[in-house]
Amino acid sequence: MKAFKKYLMFFTVVLAASVLTGCMGGMSNLKNAKNGFKQQKVVYHINDINKAFGALRNIKNHLNALGDKNANIIVVTHSSGAFTLVDGSQDRRGRSFDSAVQTLADRGVKFEICANTIRGKKINKSRINLHASIVPSGVARVIDLQQKGYLYIKP
Repeated sequence: MKAFKKYLMFFTVVLAASVLTGCMGGMSNLKNAKNGFKQQKVVYHINDINKAFGALRNIKNHLNALGDKNANIIVVTHSSGAFTLVDGSQDRRGRSFDSAVQTLADRGVKFEICANTIRGKKINKSRINLHASIVPSGVARVIDLQQKGYLYIKP
């Protein structure tokens, strides 16, 4: 019985180390950025239009701290957050997103919108911001990016 417990403990430690190594694998080759940071791969998850303005401000501040060339940022939207990427949409305070999306896209930020949300909320594709790519599922894409070494932020 003791031998089995030792074997089980050893197996658990090896498995945990393998998982952690796999999760960190995409980050091991990142170079130094400015201000003491390393380069970063980040996915921002926006699923609430009323939190989107703050999220876009966070991304701007993130780029300012790190430097545009040191950040690989992808914004994935779904649910009401997808309207962040629908031209002319506004949050409950009347703030629109077109200008902020344009500015961030010019700085290298990539934007993605969920096809399930487009269908479910009957969003006219002609109104989707030109900087947005359509992905089959916003949630699945967030997980896909995490599996590729992107760090997750949900403002």
